[in-house]
Amino acid sequence: MTRDTYFVSLLLFAVGAPLATAQERPVSLTGVIDFHAHAGPDSRPRSLNDIEAARLAMQAGLRGIVLKNHFTMTADRAELAMAQVAGLEIFGGVALNRAVGGINPEAVRQMVAFDGGRGRVVWLPTFDSEFYVTRAAGAESFVRVVQDGAPVPALLEVFGLVAERDLVLAMGHSSPEEVLLLIPAAKRMGVRHILVTHVFGQDATPDQMRRMASLGVVMELDWLAVYSGNVSIADYAGAIRTLGAEHFLISSDFGQAGNPDHATGLTAFIRALREAGVSDAEIDLMARLNPARLLGLD
Repeated sequence: MTRDTYFVSLLLFAVGAPLATAQERPVSLTGVIDFHAHAGPDSRPRSLNDIEAARLAMQAGLRGIVLKNHFTMTADRAELAMAQVAGLEIFGGVALNRAVGGINPEAVRQMVAFDGGRGRVVWLPTFDSEFYVTRAAGAESFVRVVQDGAPVPALLEVFGLVAERDLVLAMGHSSPEEVLLLIPAAKRMGVRHILVTHVFGQDATPDQMRRMASLGVVMELDWLAVYSGNVSIADYAGAIRTLGAEHFLISSDFGQAGNPDHATGLTAFIRALREAGVSDAEIDLMARLNPARLLGLD
């Protein structure tokens, strides 16, 4: 609570006016950045295309979005969307799944070379990660990031490119054990910006999250996991209280057919965090400041 809002609260209390609850207070998305926005065209059903998603985000007051696709680069799509939607920062990236050749340094080189320079994020394998495929007992091939206790050789080249271009390295659907091994290796290669993709969705324990925080990375808390009933908002609030909001960012991870738009999801997320006792200052850090810092906007 700021000094001004504190004195307003005192005044309202003195005159007997009821104070607004967390549910009643309006949620402003001004300055918010959604770091995990799915949109079409895609090989999976999506509720909006890139331009529709960007327009709704801009109209809701967001500062920016990061377009994510599991199977194709989104840096070019971000540039096209920005040409159609003024007043919104739109970024893209590449997920190193089998569709782009797995751990393929050339995919990263081409992403950063595309016109517009909107490619800022390199996700390690998501649906093709070893952890994701084996946890689901799938029979399909997977993309290794660790072998014999060390990063696979091609990944070191990717780390070098991420460091050279000052990109964001996101951990994809890697296991917590892999994440804790890869973070120091990436840092030794000069990588400055590391995001642990939806850390609860990767089954990280509280101790593993504490160790990740101690390594100075940012961990993602996504609304889709709560919306789908896989994680509780109390779980998120507890981690924020224990480790500090400076170690997290919040995202929607929306865009699936049948789900609300990204801004609606973020509004519900912020309202739920308030109701769970997370302060506006902590939300500001996770929704605005940490994403902006990772993307080089501040």
